[in-house]
Amino acid sequence: MPFTHDEIQNLPAVLSAPRFASYLAEKGSDKEKALELYRWNLELSSAFFVPLQICEVSARNSIVSPIEATYGANWPWERGFEISLRNPPTGYSPRRNLMGLRSLPTSGKIVAELNFVFWEKMLTHGHDGAIWNAHFRTVFPNTDNNKTVQALRGEGNDTLFKIRDLRNRIAHHEPIFRRNVQEEYDRIRKIISWTNATAADWIDKIETVTGMIATKP
Repeated sequence: MPFTHDEIQNLPAVLSAPRFASYLAEKGSDKEKALELYRWNLELSSAFFVPLQICEVSARNSIVSPIEATYGANWPWERGFEISLRNPPTGYSPRRNLMGLRSLPTSGKIVAELNFVFWEKMLTHGHDGAIWNAHFRTVFPNTDNNKTVQALRGEGNDTLFKIRDLRNRIAHHEPIFRRNVQEEYDRIRKIISWTNATAADWIDKIETVTGMIATKP
């Protein structure tokens, strides 16, 4: 649906000049074409929420399983698990993130409230000895048998970092139109497939992300 004259005149101001500048630059200062790109970016961002949601739930459920196997059902309150978490003085701290949620009544509530980055940080080498050497292939059964657990765990960490970056840009309403959409989707699908191939195939059936690639203005 084409934009009306009033929309072309008013929407850029509503979006704000700094936010709209990236779209104008991409479209040679043509307001209407920039608005078409902005609308496509909105629709693409919305489409990504479906696979991102399944990916995040799948990843955290897969990661919490070996944590429970190693530290017990009350792992959020176990001192051994607490001290296994990094606690840098500045920036994100997995330990502080966890400790700030200990007033919640159940581990399930804590799992739901932990930041996505917490699960990413669980896929670091510091947890190999206690968790991943024994449990990685059990919870991620569809990974490459020709790669070591350490290589796969590192790959998972890097992939979750990139997925989280996309997720955060979408959550903060930032442009994603310059990204390789197929690569972004493939990363999300890979993490889901590591745990369950059927779930990954199901996402392929319901996602609308890849169908938007050809419609980019």
